[in-house]
Order: sequence, then structure tokens, then C-alpha cells
Amino acid sequence: MNWDQVEGKWKEVRGRIREKFGKLTDDDLDVIAGKKDQLIGRLQQRYGYNKDQAEREADEVMKSI
Repeated sequence: MNWDQVEGKWKEVRGRIREKFGKLTDDDLDVIAGKKDQLIGRLQQRYGYNKDQAEREADEVMKSI
């Protein structure tokens, strides 16, 4: 699934994102709304990841969906 598809199916994908990244709040998920750059930013904030690590985590979770 690519990021364009994720935006279109956000309600379905949201649960999987929440399972993987439990520190993300419902408000975070509302802001992310399927946008990769928003997910990366929130992962950096909540988990203290650097940008490269956040990108890897985001891509990894998308591969599993």
C-alpha cells in the first residue's frame, strides 16, 4: 500500500497505526490523517526518534498493511 492509498483508507489503517505506535493519541491520528510527513513528525515528538528512524518506522508499518 502506498501513501496515496493510505490517505484514502485512513479509517481502516488508523487501527493498525495505533497498535504499532501506542503513544499516539486519537488527536495525533486525526492530525496525521494518512499523511506520511505528519506521521513522521508525530513519531519524532512522541518517541524521540530522529527523522531517519521515524521514516523507517513509518515505511515499515506501511509494508505490513
